[in-house]
Amino acid sequence: GAGGSPRAAATAAKVDVVAALACGIGTASPALAGSGEPTVIAALYKFARLEDFEAMREPLLEFCREKNIRGTLLLAREGINGTVAGERAAIDALLARLRGDPRLADLEHKESHDVSQPFLRMKVRLKREIVTLGVDEVDPTETVGTYVDPKDWNALISDPDVLLIDTRNKYEVKIGTFRNAKDPQTDSFRDFPQYCDEALQGQDKDKKIAMFCTGGIRCEKSTSFLRQRGFNNVYHLKGGILKYLEEVPAENSLWDGECYVFDHRVSVKH
Repeated sequence: GAGGSPRAAATAAKVDVVAALACGIGTASPALAGSGEPTVIAALYKFARLEDFEAMREPLLEFCREKNIRGTLLLAREGINGTVAGERAAIDALLARLRGDPRLADLEHKESHDVSQPFLRMKVRLKREIVTLGVDEVDPTETVGTYVDPKDWNALISDPDVLLIDTRNKYEVKIGTFRNAKDPQTDSFRDFPQYCDEALQGQDKDKKIAMFCTGGIRCEKSTSFLRQRGFNNVYHLKGGILKYLEEVPAENSLWDGECYVFDHRVSVKH
């Protein structure tokens, strides 16, 4: 996570994989010289028990380098997270390789395209967490909240009995959020547990709580945290804000403003 400066915003790219396009960005290199193909940018994450994550690093790095794929992948005992870019065939080969592991068989990814390769090099890093909350006992592979599809989100958050919380950082919330959402005013995702412990102190454990983030990864971690704290009715927006903006028509939207993303677009909207 990070604060509001451009440098901090770039660092925060690791926080949310769908928005991770700042990881390793430098001067863009020509798109796959001679191929004439646009570069495919794939953002992916999956919570899964990867006890052998350290041993996975070198073979994965070697595979990506052979395929001329660049970007950053994070490996931890709790799963994989990252954003990579390359030719269509190379990205397809990487996704097939990852999904060939039964633990990652249902790994989802989101794609965008660019005329140039946005990353300077390929990195595979070993981490304690694939998104840093800093609470050891939280395990999204064990328990998370209830996923809510974008088409059903409006009905849930229009219920006056539902407490709606934005899990993102304050510089992200500043340019857009859902109507009536609570802003935790956090500088980084590491601050979120303290906010919850203070804001929800004395709250009924059966209270309906709905949470959202850019692409889904922070929500999986935050709903797992609340479940671990004893809250029973915790919901999160499947695919995050980006999926909602993609699938819900603007005229039906309860989103106000724009959605901060960590690449050259800076923000997106309907």
